[in-house]
Amino acid sequence: MNQGLMENLPQLLEIVIPLVIFLLTVTAGYILRKFLFRRLAFWASKTSSQIDDIVIVSVKGPFIIWCLMLGIYFALAASKLPEALVHISGRVLFVLGALSVSLAVANIVTRLIKSFSQKFTETLPATTLTQNIARIVIFGIGILIILNSLGISITPILATLGVGGLAVALALQDTLANLFAGFHITVAKQVRIGDYIKLESGEEGYISDINWRTTKIKMLPNNVVLVPNSKLTQTIITNYYLPDKEMAVLINLGVHYNSNLETVEKITSEVGKEIMEKVPGGVPGFEPFIRYHTFGDSSIGFTVILRAKEFVDQYLIKHEFIKRLHQRYQKEGIVIPYPIRAINYEQEKTEK
Repeated sequence: MNQGLMENLPQLLEIVIPLVIFLLTVTAGYILRKFLFRRLAFWASKTSSQIDDIVIVSVKGPFIIWCLMLGIYFALAASKLPEALVHISGRVLFVLGALSVSLAVANIVTRLIKSFSQKFTETLPATTLTQNIARIVIFGIGILIILNSLGISITPILATLGVGGLAVALALQDTLANLFAGFHITVAKQVRIGDYIKLESGEEGYISDINWRTTKIKMLPNNVVLVPNSKLTQTIITNYYLPDKEMAVLINLGVHYNSNLETVEKITSEVGKEIMEKVPGGVPGFEPFIRYHTFGDSSIGFTVILRAKEFVDQYLIKHEFIKRLHQRYQKEGIVIPYPIRAINYEQEKTEK
């Protein structure tokens, strides 16, 4: 029995040695990952920058996969498999490793874009379109590196893509029109993520995303409107966030002809001032004012000018202003008349 074991020992070693090398490599990688990333996380917690946190999160997952691939490579190198098979396996592992590195880099770049766009919204808007373009560019570079390392000339491929790209462009005119329109919208920054807009057709809401084909508008009733990018560049848009979010809130009213207009102006402005100071969404420090403009059929018309921090704040401001102004008018004896129609009987008798 011992003699048979001794005879089979070389064959067992051919299996055991690569397996041990694989297990040792993976174990060492796991221990290194645990120690290294714990130290990196501790170091990153002491910095104010988000770049190190993003890099650590993006690399921590693929790191163990890289250790597995490295273990497989060392195990194959130590095995007695044919050299051609080991060479092919090494190439396959290199391709998978390059793709995983490209994926990690793409995740880092897209997260950096998203992070910095929150700080620099005016210069670097974060949309699905910009993040996808970043991923495509990085994966494209990774594929070119892989092809070059495999000894495949990329010049004929690029020439073929150039000829084929013309045919694809003709077949996908609408798609490409939306794609370039999305670029225009993103770069022009006349419509940005988070802006409240109103389209010529009447739809209005917040811009939630701009992707390669459509722009998503989240309406106040919590519905989503999808507008093709090419259509959005051709329609008339009102952007309530440009040049800034603050906006005037106009409320049309009317008082009885017997009212003292100076008193009406004073009381209305006082109520408006109270609203600006106490109601969420009002602009503290803004001095409300009124402008008389019409001798109406039953009242003297005027407009109250208030101010809101952004578009949706106007609804609560109007709500509270009307309630409190109505209460104050009742207290002061100021009448908001109903529409009335006077008939002149004497004139009618004369005409008969």
